[in-house]
Amino acid sequence: MIKETKVVVLDYLPHGYHNMKKIEPIIQAIGYNYFILFEMVANKEVKPQDIISIDDKERIKYIRRKIKEKDLTNFSKNNLEEVIIDIVKQRESDFVNFFNKAVKISIRMHQLELLPGIGKKHVQIILKQRKVPFKSFEDIKKRVGITVDIERMFARRIIEELKGDEKYYLFVHQFPTPAPSKRYFTTGT
Repeated sequence: MIKETKVVVLDYLPHGYHNMKKIEPIIQAIGYNYFILFEMVANKEVKPQDIISIDDKERIKYIRRKIKEKDLTNFSKNNLEEVIIDIVKQRESDFVNFFNKAVKISIRMHQLELLPGIGKKHVQIILKQRKVPFKSFEDIKKRVGITVDIERMFARRIIEELKGDEKYYLFVHQFPTPAPSKRYFTTGT
């Protein structure tokens, strides 16, 4: 079972949303490990980019729901890329490991090609160079010749996955959407 242990605060709304019936302080946050977006009710004031344990009852009253990228406030959306870049920097070894272990998705496509700025030529160079495993982002830049900011490249891919329109999900855990009700299907008679 997928479970986040900590989250990073994207936005804090001390009076909740303007259309809420019950006024409660709301936290919008992103999971540290699986990049799941949460809406939580706060017990205590928090600041954007605070890292909170998901079990911290002193700061989090309860989790209201998991949300989609389109449900984020404008402040959260503006904050999202920088927060993800910080998470990628802190978890650098996990993302370097992705470069070392990425595999083909199909006959024509490799997981590495899903990253913005990585094409077929870069994939071939990475596959040759990773015979000796990469150790850091700097090592990847030096040996492969990637000129783009690797942290930002991962952040952009994660944001695309959060929007929910992707065919392949590498970093964001997608929850199944409920099946449509049977009453909408016609039998043809």
